[in-house]
Amino acid sequence: MRSPISIHPDRLGLFVFADEITRRFEPDHDAKDTTRTGQDEPGSSSPYLHQKVIGDMKSLSVLIPLAIATAASARTFTVYNGCPFTIWPAMFTDLNVGSAKPSYTTGWKADAYTHVTFSVPNNWKAGRIWARRNCNFNDPNPATQCSSGGCNGGLVCDARTGTGVPPVTLAEFTLSGDGGKDFYDVSLVDGYNLPMSITNNKGCHKADCPVDLGPNCPAALKGPYDSSGFPVGCKSACLVDSNPTNSANCCSGSHNTPATCPASGVQYYSYFKNNCPNSYAYAYDESSGTALWTCPTSSNADYTVTFCPP
Repeated sequence: MRSPISIHPDRLGLFVFADEITRRFEPDHDAKDTTRTGQDEPGSSSPYLHQKVIGDMKSLSVLIPLAIATAASARTFTVYNGCPFTIWPAMFTDLNVGSAKPSYTTGWKADAYTHVTFSVPNNWKAGRIWARRNCNFNDPNPATQCSSGGCNGGLVCDARTGTGVPPVTLAEFTLSGDGGKDFYDVSLVDGYNLPMSITNNKGCHKADCPVDLGPNCPAALKGPYDSSGFPVGCKSACLVDSNPTNSANCCSGSHNTPATCPASGVQYYSYFKNNCPNSYAYAYDESSGTALWTCPTSSNADYTVTFCPP
């Protein structure tokens, strides 16, 4: 089964902060010691000032490693809207899997060709990022407030229940996972609503679905549609299955193992996988070898999620 797969602190600022502490506690050789009585010999240093500097530098010796450790414990994530229209990205963390989560908002507006950058904890687990299309947040119903991808909570998705309403393309992440690896994928298991890619700065493999699957989506799966009648989504076979609790399309019930739920038994699998070979096209797609991607946790990779990649 697929692996369950913030505001950005200035890393440089941590070192600037440490340097400021150093400057702040450097002895001022021209200053007079006004905290005690008595006179020092000309040219001699104040014993009080000497003791103060030593004590403060001991504190600094603790603060600097702490600052460095803090900088190394977070990753930089960038979410870029490469689409020629406004979208509303969203983010969710399954708190049943891990408590670490980005400090960035769980939903925001992204105009065409804009991006946001934020920090994500090094141990972020079961995280997902997606986009919503054609939203009207005056509508309180998550299923209809956006043409695809809506969530409980409106613009800012609820932290515990605000998963995207399918069909929706998902970027999924588990950082610092088993075997010292980051795991990530572009998932079409819940259907499709926008092209997407996940790239990184360490040369690890790109996960993507760069094709607009809406226009040529099989008739049984096509939709939903925008106000002009253009298809803005392509449902999964599971989503339209009449018996989702015991279905080969959903890998559920008697089909809930890789052996009993092969790709060959999933309707329309080839449409998704042939068009987007580097994506996760159904629940047990690991066997394809091009669904779930990894990067060594030790590389401390930063990731970029792009909607409508070039």
